[in-house]
Amino acid sequence: MKRDVSVKTGRSFTASRVMIAAASVALSGAVFGAGNALAEEDATSAVLKDGKIGYALTMRHWAIYQTPEGKTECPQGFNDGPREQFKLLFPDDGTKRTLMETQISRESEVWHPGLSEEPYPFHEVVGKTSRGLNLDGQVNAEDFVSPDGDEGIDNQLYRAIGCIANFRGPDGTAYHFENNYMQRYNYNRLLIELSGVDDLVNDDEVTVTTYRGLDGLLTDATGKDFIPGGTQRVDMRWGKDFIQEFKGKIVDGVLTTEAKDLQIPWSVTFDTNTIMYLKDVRFDLKITADGGEGLIGAYADLHDWYYHATVGWSTHHQSYGQESSPSMYRALHRLADAYPDPETGKNTAISTALDVKFTQVFILHPAQEVATDDGEATTRVASAN
Repeated sequence: MKRDVSVKTGRSFTASRVMIAAASVALSGAVFGAGNALAEEDATSAVLKDGKIGYALTMRHWAIYQTPEGKTECPQGFNDGPREQFKLLFPDDGTKRTLMETQISRESEVWHPGLSEEPYPFHEVVGKTSRGLNLDGQVNAEDFVSPDGDEGIDNQLYRAIGCIANFRGPDGTAYHFENNYMQRYNYNRLLIELSGVDDLVNDDEVTVTTYRGLDGLLTDATGKDFIPGGTQRVDMRWGKDFIQEFKGKIVDGVLTTEAKDLQIPWSVTFDTNTIMYLKDVRFDLKITADGGEGLIGAYADLHDWYYHATVGWSTHHQSYGQESSPSMYRALHRLADAYPDPETGKNTAISTALDVKFTQVFILHPAQEVATDDGEATTRVASAN
């Protein structure tokens, strides 16, 4: 009997240990989950001060939907660039031609483009899939469908440049260098500051203000990735043109805003400082206490977009990615879908979107003079949010 009892007792003890172990695992999991929740809450409260949180732009690209080797969107291949078109115009057939008739003539067409019929094969994007936003609130035949299945996506710029190697990632020169220079040069430091924020997950009314910052981005030890927590001073001397205020809301962690025009500082090759003028800009960003990622949808003015592309990239540099300015100019006008000219009826803007990433920063506003009770002026210390 004792032997039977010991066996039973041993089994009971083993079962008890299993039950205790399971309970410990469950308890530790609950504690770990609670700890994560508290850590996230602490992280949010650390950066969300007085209902404000700031972010700095760390990545931007014209939104392009890409498949391997462009087989879906560019089944006919990618477009020719300036050098390929030059060979088609002036073949090596023994004909004597002057510099004025060839190179200078071609370069003058870059700066004074026309809308004659496209003389070369030009491949526009085909298919119905594109990244972007529904800018006009409608679903039309020329609209795209997002990779997530959202209908009514307006991104005609993608249709124009999606089969130009220069704009495709990660090897396109414009795709790489425009982003690289945006990160490197402080001229391009676009900031957004959210105010009136009660909750970064759901808040039915927030204000989003854009600024230009004065400081470099904070990187990790590799120097390649950007980390939250840096400080950015607001440029209130030369950066006032970049200040714009949007009304927005946060739903399930996604920030969306109303549409307003916006100027974005945008230097490119060799620190050529330009400004990108965009109409009806709206943000659509998944945000956290550490950063944000998503889209900026807008309409780009045809003249300004083309001027920026030409000033920022010489014909020589456009040749690296088969980007022909005259062909692109004709495509932009052919595909424009907004802001018709009141006299001619022709559209003067084209729908587009930017893929963007932001990282959290503390925004330092400049000190301001305020009046005291005795009528004297005093300087208020600059505040970081």
